[in-house]
Amino acid sequence: MTDRLYIDVHILQTVPPANLNRDDNGNPKEAYFGGKRRSRVSSQAWKRATRIHFAESRDRQDLATRTKRIAAQLAKGIAERTGLAAEDAQRLADALIKSTGISAGKKEGDTAYLLFYGRRQLDAIAALVADTAADLAALDAKALDEAVKALPVKEQLQTGHPADVALFGRMVADIPGLNVDAATQVAHAISTHAAELEFDYYTAVDDENAADETGAGMIGTIGFNSATLYRYATVGLHQLWENLGDDKATVDAVDLFVDSFARSMPTGYGNSFAHRTRPSLVAVVVRADQPVNLVSAYENPVPASRGIVAESARRLAGEFATATEQWGDTPLYVGICHTLGTADADETGQQLAEAFGANRTFPELREGLRTALIERVNDN
Repeated sequence: MTDRLYIDVHILQTVPPANLNRDDNGNPKEAYFGGKRRSRVSSQAWKRATRIHFAESRDRQDLATRTKRIAAQLAKGIAERTGLAAEDAQRLADALIKSTGISAGKKEGDTAYLLFYGRRQLDAIAALVADTAADLAALDAKALDEAVKALPVKEQLQTGHPADVALFGRMVADIPGLNVDAATQVAHAISTHAAELEFDYYTAVDDENAADETGAGMIGTIGFNSATLYRYATVGLHQLWENLGDDKATVDAVDLFVDSFARSMPTGYGNSFAHRTRPSLVAVVVRADQPVNLVSAYENPVPASRGIVAESARRLAGEFATATEQWGDTPLYVGICHTLGTADADETGQQLAEAFGANRTFPELREGLRTALIERVNDN
């Protein structure tokens, strides 16, 4: 696939009192935008939440993991496959990882840095020594290092990427050959309105207090805020195809990302706030020019006088319509799913329909996007 193609995902989501993503003081992250303090959730937090959600629709073995313990995991796989003793399997795994140039960590079985890899990629490395493991384990350290140099260990990490590595990429600073360019960019989510940090003062009672004992067993505070968040991400279909090398896998990965990005939620203080909500609006825009973040719709913060989420939706529709008209770059495909009124009876619904088309259910939105992408991939 040679043509550039971007899938922009725009989401409005209202979150009640919560602390989704903590800063170094334990309070919700914030940012100044348009001269006002806004609630913020970092891109890293929502990327991880998205990756965790992948497991709800994909077999665990078809996904990736990010860890320093790749050698330890490889040793476990070798031992299970070959019956080698744990110590011998670890020696063999260490030698295999060493042959790639990945630096060893201070702790046995660890690498010096986190590595993002597919579980099936690790299975493929274990398979390289499945028939010769006992002979290799009998060699001394120098001979073992020489013996595994001839094996295509690095190549197993360079091919067959799972969807999450293909989407989010991988960087290994000292081994550029293991890098995977990310096909996805995720913006920090920010509130469409000014937000204030608040504190919950809580106490916990000691259930075993004697009748004459008073006072709390524990006292503390938790910072929180509540917000209507504008969330944005974009997927470069051309880069995703390059990472996966397969038309169907590429379209499936986009669908997986859109579904999980919309449904996922960071879990910070989840038990304390029960903050899980679903988006009020999800819009997808397929473009052939460049990704376009519509956050400028909220440079002037939304006031609370008309209802924040409805006004945020109207702002988004206006920003998208104006930008499309003024720049003259009509998207290739537009779709929307929202819960904000019908086009024939509500001002918000009318504006959204004029900008993004007819309101659809979320499954219909995903299916429409799949159809549009399949047509584009087939044309290339």
